[in-house]
Amino acid sequence: MYAFTCAHKEYPFGVRLMVTNTANGKAVQCLVNDRGPFVDGRDIDLSYAAAKEIDMVRDGVGSVRIEYIGRDTSYIKEVKYISYAGPYTIQAGSFREFSNAARLKAALELKYSGVYIAEADVGGSRFYRIRIGSFPSREDVDAFAKTLADEGYEVFITQYDEKKDMW
Repeated sequence: MYAFTCAHKEYPFGVRLMVTNTANGKAVQCLVNDRGPFVDGRDIDLSYAAAKEIDMVRDGVGSVRIEYIGRDTSYIKEVKYISYAGPYTIQAGSFREFSNAARLKAALELKYSGVYIAEADVGGSRFYRIRIGSFPSREDVDAFAKTLADEGYEVFITQYDEKKDMW
């Protein structure tokens, strides 16, 4: 909330943007660290600090110009493997709270299809796992997992189980 951050539907995590309020010419640099906005017609959600810097807090919405500045590559993640036998799926998160799983699912669905939540009981606790797709070959799953990791998602490749994984 108090950092110069923003949510964007497509830019990878770690991208630095210059956001300019077109009404007054004030600009702020912010870092993409979240997905969104989840409202039609909006391209970016600014943190409170970023919106305050360009005088957009009172109105809440407005017209802005977005310019790409660069990227902090420390946001790029490594792909991990839990299974080396197919068919494969990619896990992008695991949560105890369903609402957190649903939020990540919605964020991924802004750009990707085949996103689903699989339930798992681990040590007596229920987990909601966000998974993407069913891939028959190692080459296909590797390429897609690398794309997600490059965007800043912590992903791992595991075996797809049609009996346990649900769409």
